[in-house]
Amino acid sequence: MSGENQALAKQILKYLGGAENVVSYTHCMTRLRVTPKDGMLVNKQEIKKLEGVLGLVEEETLQIILGPGKVNKVTEEFGILIKNAGGINLEERAAQKKSELKQKNATPFKLLLRRIASIFIPLIPALVASGLITGVTKAVVQAGWLPADSQIASILTVIGSGLFAYLGILVGINAAKEFGGSPALGGLAGILIINPAVAGIKLFGEELLPGRGGLIGVLFAAIFMAIVEKRIRRVVPQSLDIIITPTITLLITGIVTYLVFMPIGGFISDGITKGLLSVLDMGGIFAGFVLGATFLPLVVTGLHQGLTPVHLELINSIGDDPLLPILAMGGAGQVGAAFAIYVKTKKPRLKRAIGGALPSGMLGIGEPLIFGVTLPLGRPFLTACLGAGVGGAFQAFFKIATVAVGVSGLPLTFLVHAHQILLYLLGLLIAYAAGFIFTYLFGFKDEMASEFE
Repeated sequence: MSGENQALAKQILKYLGGAENVVSYTHCMTRLRVTPKDGMLVNKQEIKKLEGVLGLVEEETLQIILGPGKVNKVTEEFGILIKNAGGINLEERAAQKKSELKQKNATPFKLLLRRIASIFIPLIPALVASGLITGVTKAVVQAGWLPADSQIASILTVIGSGLFAYLGILVGINAAKEFGGSPALGGLAGILIINPAVAGIKLFGEELLPGRGGLIGVLFAAIFMAIVEKRIRRVVPQSLDIIITPTITLLITGIVTYLVFMPIGGFISDGITKGLLSVLDMGGIFAGFVLGATFLPLVVTGLHQGLTPVHLELINSIGDDPLLPILAMGGAGQVGAAFAIYVKTKKPRLKRAIGGALPSGMLGIGEPLIFGVTLPLGRPFLTACLGAGVGGAFQAFFKIATVAVGVSGLPLTFLVHAHQILLYLLGLLIAYAAGFIFTYLFGFKDEMASEFE
């Protein structure tokens, strides 16, 4: 298997124009993200045809869809090839490319969501693990299979809930990194918000509430702290920097946090929570359909990770998240559409692509199906969105909600309230079926798949 991954990495590097044409590279859960020096040297069509490549996305980087698990191994081999090429300073070349990348797709809203996504994407493995342990433990306890006061239940609860109690610290660290500040000071921004001792502070006749402002407040504080730190460092003598800069930065940020960021963060958090709940209450199944149907285009842009703080704020504010099950239907619509294409097509290459991506799609990783199958074909992407909308309407009607944040699809079953598990699964099947029917009847003809010959 390592030889196969090495061969694929070599082919990718070849069609990227060689190691000399690679400015920088990294990977996420499913994609190898490469910044080429000269886009004209990249043979995108040949990369798409490679066995093991599920799709290609062009944004601020060239994103090669490889699928979960495989992307880690191929990226490792890719990195070895780059290193062995010699004479390439990726950091230096990345810096040269930085100003050019900022100008591409750089609308303020997109940049904001991408920066927020960059803060939360590294936390996804921890969120998934903690969410699954928390969800499974609650389900087992509510089903009566494990006494709530047992030592095993207590241990599992502590293991699963620890991240959510101190998540603000990790968010602060990542926000500081993203905005050029010291990670340790960013962690302190999170502590300023969640510290239980905050309850002893009284401002304007009212006691502060620990955690008030939530992750929104943490983001404000950490970003502000990074900005203050950089500005103070410009005027402080280097010999005194280690003492003066962090001390003044923390003092200023602490005061501003308690006077400004906690109240404003709380106001925004309340607005997001009440706004979404009002939309779902008033819009009902229509709101569920629209939210479910429009989520996949957000995934295509890569901006969906920017919603992570919204999900976490819902859980923090009301104890559960009614939005995540609705949006999870986006992946289910894709699965149904892919099944329909698999049944109708007579092209072996397309069948192999679908067969390789379907398991990931059912487990909540929909990008291989999106970028490898439905989006390149065009119309199936739209019928998949319709199927997702039907599933979203079902989830909204029955007010299905999760108790933690995690991967969508079948794994999300463990995160919904125990008494809603069967309803969630039924909604998932409905989204599968709707995506299948829409695509089979209206979304796909075999002649549309000429590129899979």
